[in-house]
Amino acid sequence: MTLLHQSIDRRVLLQAGASGFFGLNMASLYGANGSGSKKSVIVVNQTGAPSHIDTLDPKPEAPVEIRGSFGTVQSRIPGVLFGEHLPMLASRADKLAVVRSFSHKDNNHTAATHHLITGSIQPGVRFDKPLSRDDWPCYGAGASYFGLGAQGVPASVTLPTFLGDGPLVWPGQHAGFLGPKYDPWQISMDPNRRDFRVNNLRLPDGLTVDALADRLALLHAVDAGQRIFERLPETIRLDDQQRNAAKVLAAGGVARAFEINSEPERTRDRYGRHMFGQSLLLARRLVQAGVRVVQANMGPVQNWDSHGNNFNRLKNDLLPPLDKGVSALLDDLTSSGMINDVLVVVMGEFGRTPKVDASNSGRDHWAACFSGLFFGGGVRGGQVIGRSDKTAAYPLTTPYSLDDLGATVYSVLGIDHESEMRDRQNRPVQLNRGIPMNSLFTGA
Repeated sequence: MTLLHQSIDRRVLLQAGASGFFGLNMASLYGANGSGSKKSVIVVNQTGAPSHIDTLDPKPEAPVEIRGSFGTVQSRIPGVLFGEHLPMLASRADKLAVVRSFSHKDNNHTAATHHLITGSIQPGVRFDKPLSRDDWPCYGAGASYFGLGAQGVPASVTLPTFLGDGPLVWPGQHAGFLGPKYDPWQISMDPNRRDFRVNNLRLPDGLTVDALADRLALLHAVDAGQRIFERLPETIRLDDQQRNAAKVLAAGGVARAFEINSEPERTRDRYGRHMFGQSLLLARRLVQAGVRVVQANMGPVQNWDSHGNNFNRLKNDLLPPLDKGVSALLDDLTSSGMINDVLVVVMGEFGRTPKVDASNSGRDHWAACFSGLFFGGGVRGGQVIGRSDKTAAYPLTTPYSLDDLGATVYSVLGIDHESEMRDRQNRPVQLNRGIPMNSLFTGA
């Protein structure tokens, strides 16, 4: 027991057990995967929601109270402008697709975030619960449920932060009503830290998988915090999960993916020595290792929520690292030949008000019209899809919903978005009710 306690971080094992050994189900553990697709998805979540007008849909001809204080930069797409603080992405726009006509009706952060990262409307808005298993499963949980994991590789990883505000856990970040067996594996540490590591992903010398998987040893290794999960009616037996977790812990591929310090210094510098950039570098390493869904939260909860001081925050703190990090990710996927195998989605849960609040230079929540950025995974670059009105307040073309985003993500993963799941009462429910955004891939 002493060796086990010294070698294996108990909270890591607990997390692995309660998350269905990193989101793997039994079918995926043994390589069963009937999807026919091996593509992965990286969701770059601009949590808190960026201003579309100051980034991907500028309105230079609008009055100053609409266009704000930023200028524009000509992109590689003829006649298409980006906000001036996205010069690197603008210079790569021939490889990007911009959608300027997303729209929905919910200006609440938590419900809209649920919609963004699950592709479905939250089944009942909640504000006062620390955890709910009534949420819809996130994309990574859906990938795990439909067997997209592989032996020794999690189906899904979320990093580098878990979105929460005190005891409140933002909805949609786990497997919801599917249960903890399909939860993504959550990494909650800044990859830019010099001491970044994910403890004990590789077994130490002298400790065998069989020894680690022993039921009694594992149960004793998990401390009293386990009881938090045992109170959840959906939780399955942790000893069985931990036995399978031990097999994943023993695999080397994912462990090596987390060894971000092994990257050349020049590569790390290209992404930017900050949480944004290094999180995207880690996301790239994870999909290279076979992870099918990575959600990279670009900042703490509500980081992009610019009710005040919008322009200084975007200019100084938010847009430069995003511009640099996403551009480096695009370059790396292209040069490595992975670009057609990895879909990257960059967007927040809604946009910001067209009119600037003169009292504090801020923009408030605006779900009626906002933008998203896409590349890789077969996306046809060099195009703008959809069009907003002259103040970027409403779409002039048929709007896309976040349900459509979800249908697109699942289609890229090789999962029929109309597939049937079973809820907690064993009732059949449809995975997603959107329509895949085929124009991203056809250009039509």
